[in-house]
Amino acid sequence: MAQVAGGTSSSPAATGTPTMNPGPPTLDAPWPVALLADRIRGWIDRLGTAWVEGEITQWGVSGGNVYGKLKDLREDATISFSIWSSVKARIPADLKQGDRVIAAVKPNYWVKGGSLTMQVSDMRHVGLGDLLERLERLRAQLAAEGLFAAERKKRLPFLPHTIGLVTGKDSDAEKDVLRNAQLRWPQVRFRVVHAAVQGDRTVPEVVSAIRTLDADPEVEVIIVARGGGDFQNLLGFSDERVVRAAAEAATPIVSAIGHEADRPLLDDVADLRASTPTDAAKRVVPDVAEELARVQQARTRIGTRLTHMITHEIDRIGHLRTRPVLASSTWIVDSRAQELMRYVARGVELVERRADRESTRVAELRGQLRALSPQATLDRGYAIVQNEAGHVVTSPAEAPAGSAVRVTVAGGAFAATAGDPLPSPADPDPAPSRDE
Repeated sequence: MAQVAGGTSSSPAATGTPTMNPGPPTLDAPWPVALLADRIRGWIDRLGTAWVEGEITQWGVSGGNVYGKLKDLREDATISFSIWSSVKARIPADLKQGDRVIAAVKPNYWVKGGSLTMQVSDMRHVGLGDLLERLERLRAQLAAEGLFAAERKKRLPFLPHTIGLVTGKDSDAEKDVLRNAQLRWPQVRFRVVHAAVQGDRTVPEVVSAIRTLDADPEVEVIIVARGGGDFQNLLGFSDERVVRAAAEAATPIVSAIGHEADRPLLDDVADLRASTPTDAAKRVVPDVAEELARVQQARTRIGTRLTHMITHEIDRIGHLRTRPVLASSTWIVDSRAQELMRYVARGVELVERRADRESTRVAELRGQLRALSPQATLDRGYAIVQNEAGHVVTSPAEAPAGSAVRVTVAGGAFAATAGDPLPSPADPDPAPSRDE
């Protein structure tokens, strides 16, 4: 029995009803837990319903009910809330993470579990949350600068020998990437740089890790991995410093934040976006079994193709060998012998005819040559007289009396001396003198 000031009383756990007017709790007379919990519930119930303004940083639906978080617009203060399905049917259906809202909340202390929750009885839009609005402005600015353009994204190497990994220390994301990558290609190597993935240290540590791995010449691709989280926890991966560090890196960047509902800006500037760390390992590292299967398929296709080509050429050679010209070496001679004989006979006939015609032509030319030859003239008794200069004498004046001349006759030539000119046979005899 618990001792209560003023006397002995049964504990609330034993009786089921707290003491109506217990005294202040002391070391000697402590209150039962149920009494304290009941007092806390009473104090909280007196607060009633309050309208609050904030930004939804988490919004999840389970069993028709909504469980989320509401963040103060200026201070670092957050409350958890729940919306029952009956209330959810009355509030706007387009409420989502990042919205700025006002909500009617009533604190509710659960005695059995000792937890405090905020039950929402009404919720309304106020405007776009400050965080989401700032991110949208930054997204538009970076897009205008071309940091999200597809043409600036780099291709990932087919089989990187060393992969850089930026993730939280001992995180599930690190284990997922390493395990799945090594299952796909056991020889793959990792250069891991641990960094805070939420909180104030996220931005400087992630930026430093990216630059460290980018400066390493052995690192061929960098994976930035985080195992999901709510909108507020992912803000570091939308920071402008992180985004610009990723854009300036010469090494391809893979973003594996693992949150489909809220894509951080790092997803847009990265060269490849993976839905989860496991997906990143599968996208970056090829599967050795699949590659071996592809190699085997390629070898099979090459072998099939070569066999087909060889078979085709063997068939072509077989067809060529069956042709008569190759089957018998004398086939072409035998088949052309008669034709060849006709050509030979025709050739002989043409040659003989041409020889006869040319012989006749030669005889004719010989006769003409002989008829015109000076020798023929000499053979008829004529002679050729030449003076000392070798000129043919055609007039008596060309061979004066007493001059030496050369006389050529049919039988040869001899020297002679010119005498006085003789009368031409055509001249008439001289008239007789009167004395005769």
